[in-house]
Amino acid sequence: MKSIFPPIPPRLVPPLDEGFQPAALANRAFEQEAGPAGERLVIGLERETGKLARFETRILPRRGPRAAANLAYAERLVKFLLWQRGGYRIRVGGPASIGEYISSVYSPSGPRCFDAAFMGDQVYERPFSVEICQADEVPETPETGEALGRHLDGCRIGFDLGASDRKVSAVVDGKVIYSEEIIWEPRKQSDPEYHYREIMAALKSAAGRMARVDAIGGSSAGIFIDNRPMVASLFRGIPPERFSEVRDLFNRVRSQFNVPLVVINDGDVAALAGSMSLEENGVLGIALGSSEAAGYIDPRGKLLGWLNELAFAPVDYNPSGPVDEWSGDTGCGSQYFSQQAAFRLAPRAGLRVPADLTDADKLKWIQEKLEAGHAGAEAIWRSMGIYLGYGLAHYARFYDMRHVLILGRCTSGRGGALLLEGASQVLREEFPELAGSLQVQLPDERSRRVGQSIAAASLPLL
Repeated sequence: MKSIFPPIPPRLVPPLDEGFQPAALANRAFEQEAGPAGERLVIGLERETGKLARFETRILPRRGPRAAANLAYAERLVKFLLWQRGGYRIRVGGPASIGEYISSVYSPSGPRCFDAAFMGDQVYERPFSVEICQADEVPETPETGEALGRHLDGCRIGFDLGASDRKVSAVVDGKVIYSEEIIWEPRKQSDPEYHYREIMAALKSAAGRMARVDAIGGSSAGIFIDNRPMVASLFRGIPPERFSEVRDLFNRVRSQFNVPLVVINDGDVAALAGSMSLEENGVLGIALGSSEAAGYIDPRGKLLGWLNELAFAPVDYNPSGPVDEWSGDTGCGSQYFSQQAAFRLAPRAGLRVPADLTDADKLKWIQEKLEAGHAGAEAIWRSMGIYLGYGLAHYARFYDMRHVLILGRCTSGRGGALLLEGASQVLREEFPELAGSLQVQLPDERSRRVGQSIAAASLPLL
């Protein structure tokens, strides 16, 4: 992907990444150039059961000297929206040249063929398509969302499945009476029975601490539709011919316990936990862990059913930026807001991470250097803090949010403070209008008491 502008130097440069080109700055400059008089471009995305998402912006004159920039802007915009909101059908309302370009980019031989096949075949199990239309022809159906969670009555199990560890808690009337955290490496397993056995072992461990089990709620990395994991990094090792066993995994678990069970994306549970602890809505939760997980509670307290897979959404427009291992695209969130960023930046920081460690232990090794005052390790987290500030400014263009809650293993110890320090400085110096309206924070003690386990356990309604 070519830059839509000559590089716009950020005021704050990540110490270990001088080539960083924040999407927030590039998009802001483009949209200011287009102005209110610019031509309308409306992107519509259709997902399961006819649900629709819509985004409207302005672009440059189609016959002007900079018309080519419209194509690059639209391509990055569609890519972001697709992974933020989801969809198997994209409607491009505006100049036909842009619709034709997006159609070619998402064709079987186009650079975004992975995204098209992923959304169509794996997530929504429908043919992926791009439709070209007029701006007024993109439906304006409002998204109503769904009120999930906040149910604390009874004896509940809450669990969280990450790529490096799995956690489970026994929750009685909103209080955690038992918790367990086990290191595992599910991505390397090719037998679905491994996952089933591990999950059942965790649930039975929590169930044994309560008189009964009334409900089970869980969070997991990946995309879930009606408790079915459509795709998830946890199950990366499962061969395609056996993935149907994974799709039925949680229904199988539910039948064993015979109680209500709800499983959703871990980012949405993080956002729910933040909303419950803050007693506020309009919350974006971002977990910086094995990858980047995100979730969103809208200002009405609803979950919109968006994918919020920001690990695949672009935040850096540097064409030489790091490449995502799945999609082959550059500048996507997982390379900036997860342990993958720490691993990527470690050699630049003068750190040689032992290769024989698990990923969880590799991160722990780097964090130990940080706690010991290693200058290179500190530069990693300062770089990630600057990434975070520009990333949040970019996300604010697509989310109506008042609070951002930062979670995950990368926020442990000194790292969390450095992330917040860098992000806050970026917002103050580059985006003062956001600095005054957006609260960015780590979980406080009250939030930790509510926690992801309680939020997950609260999902099912008895």
